[in-house]
Amino acid sequence: MSAPAGEPEPDAAASVDVTVVIPTLNGERYLGEVLDAINAQEGAGLIETLVIDSGSTDATLDIVRSHPAARLHEIPNAEFGHGRTRNLGARLARGRVIAFLTQDATPAASDWLAELISPLAEPGVEAVFGRQIPRRHAFPLQKYDIEGVFAAQGPLDRPTLVAADGRSGDELDAVAFYSDVNSAARRSFLVDVIPLRDLPYSEDLAFARDVLEAGHRKAYSPRAAVLHSNDMGVQEYAARMFDETLGLRRVGHVPPTYSRTGATLRAIKGALVDSGRIVRDRDYRIGERVKWLAVNPAYQFARWNGLYHGARAGLDDDVVISRRSWERRQQRRA
Repeated sequence: MSAPAGEPEPDAAASVDVTVVIPTLNGERYLGEVLDAINAQEGAGLIETLVIDSGSTDATLDIVRSHPAARLHEIPNAEFGHGRTRNLGARLARGRVIAFLTQDATPAASDWLAELISPLAEPGVEAVFGRQIPRRHAFPLQKYDIEGVFAAQGPLDRPTLVAADGRSGDELDAVAFYSDVNSAARRSFLVDVIPLRDLPYSEDLAFARDVLEAGHRKAYSPRAAVLHSNDMGVQEYAARMFDETLGLRRVGHVPPTYSRTGATLRAIKGALVDSGRIVRDRDYRIGERVKWLAVNPAYQFARWNGLYHGARAGLDDDVVISRRSWERRQQRRA
């Protein structure tokens, strides 16, 4: 019997250990190195790479076609959704395990995939996410955020397993961090048990919460590291912070709200704290430190501007969302 249209044939599915699913849209800057790094993986069994493109107009499709091991599936941009498209990838995949990467997340070592999927062998673990290491040109605010978030997930030398353990509400939110930039789950679990929600943002955090609330465990695998930090200007950063705040509200998080004065004071405080770190940060050359001392405060103000408006916008206020959302801007450009 043949598989339904768009579904992998059973024999093919049984022969592939891991499918790496990468949603793309104009990802030419890093996609080639990402695909090369996947091809260099060892110790994870038979791997396939599935790229789902939603209307790229740059060299993305040429890059995919220049990598014969990568399978390309194209969808209209209007059909893209962070959760929806990843669920599509799971259905189309031939692997028993699905690993999700973004188009700008480069595996840092040849054992990245083996380390990412290894915690799935632990009892009750149904979702795994790996570490992110900021690229060296990341602006300081983003660099320090990434380093801080992942330092809080557990030690660097072994996986950390997390269960709900009776937590709910804010207590559950505190342990439910998860990121589809670099993650893995069994195909059968994603297709038949808990798929990702069809949300415009924060589908990964919602997935982790759904997994924990259902009594399963998630894992953080620090040795499954990728190089990742978003290349963005000040205005884009403000729009993304707006999207993230709105996305958190849509999955039940209640972010703190600040007055304009309160947001401004927090931006000033953040800029001062970052400046002290920049001066001491040997990852930046002297000229880069001078540059970031001048530029990074603008990112702090952009951050708090995005948080301020994201906490206040109506969830269905299409006028405000269209004006301030980075996701909406991308949709209009596609």
